[in-house]
Amino acid sequence: MDNAQDGSNDSLQEADSGIIKLTITHHGQQHVFSLSSDSTIADLSHAIEVDLSVPASNQKLMIPKLGLLRPPFPNPDLPISSLTGKKITLMGATAGEASAISTAGQAVTAAATKRREAHAKYAAKPTHRVDPQRVHDDATYTFHTLRPLPYLPGPERSLRFLERLRDDAGIRAAMRRHRFAVGLLTEMDPAMHTTHESRTLGLNRNRGEVIELRLRTDAYDGYRDYATIRKTLCHELTHNVWGEHDRNFWELCKEIEKEVGVGDWRSGGRIVGNEEYAEGEEVADHGGWQGGEYVLGGTEGGNQGGVVVSSASGGEVGTGGLSRREIMARAAEERLKKQKEAERTTKDDSTGSA
Repeated sequence: MDNAQDGSNDSLQEADSGIIKLTITHHGQQHVFSLSSDSTIADLSHAIEVDLSVPASNQKLMIPKLGLLRPPFPNPDLPISSLTGKKITLMGATAGEASAISTAGQAVTAAATKRREAHAKYAAKPTHRVDPQRVHDDATYTFHTLRPLPYLPGPERSLRFLERLRDDAGIRAAMRRHRFAVGLLTEMDPAMHTTHESRTLGLNRNRGEVIELRLRTDAYDGYRDYATIRKTLCHELTHNVWGEHDRNFWELCKEIEKEVGVGDWRSGGRIVGNEEYAEGEEVADHGGWQGGEYVLGGTEGGNQGGVVVSSASGGEVGTGGLSRREIMARAAEERLKKQKEAERTTKDDSTGSA
């Protein structure tokens, strides 16, 4: 590998010598990789790991028209000759940076544990009788570890957000009822889960081993609406039981959402509705979920906090956060209503003509 001497991002090819040179930008610095003309993208990944100390598991290659690629590649035999002339950006931490991130995360977790221990030590003792079973359930059916991303600005604020979700009265009630225990609740990096087509809002790995939530705005200048994130969390908790988005999944998801609303005594036991969202926030319909991920598509929020879609009959159907099946049913009702109105109009016209 050679360090790039100029500001050009164009890949270079030396056809006569059978060598292809690719310029890759990593952390704002350009690096030139010289590989044989028959090399594949898997060979390029190996060269990156050797020369830049970026493990394959951390590599994410942004390539025009190909999008974001990461090992294991969908097509590991993709020839690097097809990448010549393209601007290639490498995202990913080196082994040393990853170790530093892990150490910083442990420090944040230790500080949070120390604060909780201090609060427990000096907190006023309750005068009411403590239910041992309730204490046991609260300690068992919860999020056992909270972890913000320490390399993003203000990880302590993200930790407070995660603590708020963990301690949410409605969430705790639903987790006790369904006996949900989650090993790790963490935030996701918006840049790592955004494509031109969609934005992933939540992930559930191994049925509750890890749940990731998109807390921050895409510009990293603030945090998304709490009620929206809490609804995303309800969806991810449903994946602890059901993997596919079938009838069983949606029935349980709505049940959990209702329980969270009723169990939240801070809102008077009412399900939170007509939420106000951060500026530029969109409300996703449940049809945007794919493969255990909450993927935000291109729908836009309408009046009354709901989504409005156009039916085939030309009318508008308010979804209000309904499932895809319920939206289709409402659209069918709208078509039937339009059809009956048209039949009445035709009948009245015929009667008048007679």
